[in-house]
Amino acid sequence: MKKQPVLFLFLFTALSAVLLANRTAVALAGPVSVAAGTEVTITIQVTHSANTATHYTNWVSVKADGKEIARWDFSASHLPENENFSRTVKYTVSKPVEIVAQGNCVRHGSRGPAVLKIGLN
Repeated sequence: MKKQPVLFLFLFTALSAVLLANRTAVALAGPVSVAAGTEVTITIQVTHSANTATHYTNWVSVKADGKEIARWDFSASHLPENENFSRTVKYTVSKPVEIVAQGNCVRHGSRGPAVLKIGLN
């Protein structure tokens, strides 16, 4: 019977660590509507509260309608410049497009994708 509280505490702690883990998050900023043929600048803001050789964002990817248009890879010897950093990518909008960005923590994974939908005027 005494093993049950210890097991419960262990499982609770392990589950909490997974749920509260420091995962890489991204946010997108850009126009929501432009004229066809317009080149836009999209800003990708990356947030992760660690930047050491063993705990860092190891990649950030940006896709337009499922096709990768930009990617940044990092390693223990080539870390991002800060815990929070941004990148920009230029893209020519010829039709309505869905921009999706995602980053990944080498230890904890990703908080999921960020989406920006750009329509035509």
